[in-house]
Amino acid sequence: MKTILLKISFIFLFLSLMGAGCEKEDELLWEISPDSETAVIQKEVDGIEFKFCLLNEKGEPATVFNEGENFTFQFEFRNLTENEIKFSSSFINDDFFKVKNNDIDFGKPWQSIFCEYVSLPEYFILKKFETNILQINWVVAGNNTSGIYPFCPANQKEILHKGNYYTQFELNFEYKSNDESKSINGIKFKINFEIK
Repeated sequence: MKTILLKISFIFLFLSLMGAGCEKEDELLWEISPDSETAVIQKEVDGIEFKFCLLNEKGEPATVFNEGENFTFQFEFRNLTENEIKFSSSFINDDFFKVKNNDIDFGKPWQSIFCEYVSLPEYFILKKFETNILQINWVVAGNNTSGIYPFCPANQKEILHKGNYYTQFELNFEYKSNDESKSINGIKFKINFEIK
């Protein structure tokens, strides 16, 4: 009887540890869909607030777009700490603003960063309560590259057709605060969106 109780206790302990592990995994995926209550992913980690959303042609956060409508990717970070922070562009990885539909990869609206800004530093500085916003349209019109720093647009993209899509990337954010190196790693941002 005692060994049976020990086995049952062990099983419950094992299952509760597995459940805690799954909960931790879910916390690292920040995801919204067309049926979500909000169209913006907004979270704060260690005094840095991150926002990720898609904007419609009116500049409003949205997860549902009309066929033929262009949209804008917007990723924003705000320093809520007491200190200035400095970070490199290394968090902009190959999946940053990439669009997929099931197994089809439609690419991203940028081909590289800092290609036209060689005289500017490849790092960002945010003072206390300062915000930095990265934006780029899915379809960049002609040579109009204003307002998309540090992105260099990809070759002309096509407007997406009706269907369900998503954009997802993993954030590995290395920064310095008071000459101390810090990092926020492994957080996944995912926006599921619809073209109808």
